[in-house]
Amino acid sequence: MRVMAPDIALRQASVDANGWISFAKSMAAQSSRLLALWGHDTGTGIDVRACWLGAAGLDLACLLLAPGAQQYPGLHELFPAAARMQRGLRDMLGVHAIGMDARPWLRHDAWPDGWYPLRIDAGSVPTVDGVAAPYPFVAVDGEGVHEIPVGPVHAGVIEPGQFRFSVIGEKVLRLEQRLGFTHKGLARRLRGMSAVEGRKLAARASGDNAVALSWAYCRALEALAGVDPPPRGVHLRALLLERERLANHLGDLGAIANDAGFGFALAQFSRLKEDLLRRNAQVFGARYPMDVVQPGGVCVDLDVAARDMLRHQGGVLASELARLRDIVDQHEGVQDRFRTTGRVPADLASRLGMLGLVARASGQAGDLRALPTWAPYASLGVRVAASSDGDVAARVSVRFDEAEESLRLCRLLLDGLPPGPVSGPWPAPVAPGLALGLVEGWRGPTLVALQLGADACIVSCHLHDVSWQNWPALEWAVINDIVPDFPLINKSFNLSYSGHDL
Repeated sequence: MRVMAPDIALRQASVDANGWISFAKSMAAQSSRLLALWGHDTGTGIDVRACWLGAAGLDLACLLLAPGAQQYPGLHELFPAAARMQRGLRDMLGVHAIGMDARPWLRHDAWPDGWYPLRIDAGSVPTVDGVAAPYPFVAVDGEGVHEIPVGPVHAGVIEPGQFRFSVIGEKVLRLEQRLGFTHKGLARRLRGMSAVEGRKLAARASGDNAVALSWAYCRALEALAGVDPPPRGVHLRALLLERERLANHLGDLGAIANDAGFGFALAQFSRLKEDLLRRNAQVFGARYPMDVVQPGGVCVDLDVAARDMLRHQGGVLASELARLRDIVDQHEGVQDRFRTTGRVPADLASRLGMLGLVARASGQAGDLRALPTWAPYASLGVRVAASSDGDVAARVSVRFDEAEESLRLCRLLLDGLPPGPVSGPWPAPVAPGLALGLVEGWRGPTLVALQLGADACIVSCHLHDVSWQNWPALEWAVINDIVPDFPLINKSFNLSYSGHDL
């Protein structure tokens, strides 16, 4: 099988069970991070795939299980982030990692035990009658310990997720999450779609990460077609990505401050985010431009007037952001809530395999935009924001730094926009095979593993959001803090329910 990953070095190995563990141990020895774990039913066996991100690029290991085999060596002892991925893989394909947690993760009794949606012979979704079985949360015993159940239904428009706190008084001893309530079955729906149709669905998998998902999907598809977008199209993709990053950071900065009781900041940052989204609609045709990034480039160009509008808005946002940062930094009540709250030390972040924004706030400095091979960022000198404190204050500081850097990058991208077309020739003949598209979305690395057949239709497509790696870290971040601080800590992570439940 032909495997490609544009913009980043890729090494691939097909292994047996012993080689699977040996490969994983070599990745751990190199301090590589587990990026994704998924599987594919080939018709003759399940192909279990794991991808790691390291200093030298990507490493992909593929373990083809024999027909009828249902077990493979677990990776969770080497890479804690694998634990939930293995449970999801079991629910979807029916293969078990040896020594894994036996509880369901994504199924939620929505389909019968023993029916696996991603099996080729799965057929239509069976009807399920009856009430879902209680989920066996881990109990914490001891004098004075009691449990606080939260969710899965929350106030407002928050997506569903279940949290079980074990506490003494208001001090949190343990938090256990249960996710999967928003599972959409996208991997099954994508199978058999044309590659171009699949791009539209991938872009809508998680609305706040639409540009990153679109770009990652298109890079995988373009690799199979042997097509490189023209420089102007690549610059516009980066501009869209930075505006997506900026919109999310603006929204989060206001929401985090609001959870610390500072409603003024929520009003101001919400205003700035709304201005940005309205300008997106004016210039790119949509507040959340899900359909601008397309195979071969982008479908929207910028005239002189549009570039001037975006430059002007960037200048206004830079000034407003600096003013608001001073206000937040000098507000003693807010800083008292932020500092030392929800701390994830650097050594714990490393052990858990955290990635992206929240990892950079805990001493892990990785940012794909700083790679020397990723155009157009390689020529822009990206300044990677990081902190070693690992608390809410650090996550806020990294957001401020990244928002300021995104504004600088947007200015450079507009000023240096190359001449020429925004898209290359498409449709193009697409070769069968597997390609990996990887983009540094606003939360962190966004991966699309796209496999096409000879008819250019999707054989399998795995969409991976970095929230898979970072949700478990939230369980550690709240330990020894008080229950009323959980909303603040949770918002400082702002992980995706929908992006997790793809």
